[in-house]
Amino acid sequence: MGVSTSSPEKGISVVTVDYPPVNALPVRGWFDLADALRAAGRDPGVRCVVLTAVGRGFNAGVDIKEMQRETRDSGGHRALIGANRGCFEAFAAVYECEVPVVAAVHGFCLGGGIGLVGNADAIVASEDATFGLPELDRGALGAATHLARLVPGHLVRALYYTSRTATAAELRAHGSVWRVVPRGELLGAALDLAREIAAKDGELIRLAKAALNGIDPVDVRRSYRFEQGFTFEANLGGVADRVRGTFGKEGVDR
Repeated sequence: MGVSTSSPEKGISVVTVDYPPVNALPVRGWFDLADALRAAGRDPGVRCVVLTAVGRGFNAGVDIKEMQRETRDSGGHRALIGANRGCFEAFAAVYECEVPVVAAVHGFCLGGGIGLVGNADAIVASEDATFGLPELDRGALGAATHLARLVPGHLVRALYYTSRTATAAELRAHGSVWRVVPRGELLGAALDLAREIAAKDGELIRLAKAALNGIDPVDVRRSYRFEQGFTFEANLGGVADRVRGTFGKEGVDR
């Protein structure tokens, strides 16, 4: 359980997330993921990183129960602050990885998962993959910055306000998913793309990554940090705890 790194073939590093049952990462998990991605990018023998996960889905965001436990036990906000900082670091580590990052997404990709794939260089998804930001149902805000890299502006707002999800096929229609494949073929398809990228000159592919980041119209670090400020405001105002207190409870009138 946790974050692991493997090298299935020359030039490719695979970073795998495994936090059962749903890959909702605790605070430490986000920082471990950031460290693994940065380490893979710094390795001079790596030309492409594949980010994948095992289990029921790719990522279910932060571990809400970790926050609830702290609120119940101490009334503090260390878990919230840690999760915000951890997500910030993990999202940035994907974006700033010195080589291209291919996200291999299966099942659900929610909340923090959108932050990861939205900052990836390419996405390969299984047919059962769904993408969404249920933040308003969890007493939080954030990652609209990254959803906006996947779908057009008006769809970002509709998905964000409703907490609804989009399918892999829908994202492919918008041009943000490279391929949609049967679940059993997902890792192979991601490795196919990574292999094609890794066949390029190692020094040149790193320059290409830096150049493409440099011409992005939105500073993703600053934009996401701006969003996070509203999460803190929601917590200070009490609305976040009120909404988060209904997490996992059906039929609760907010």
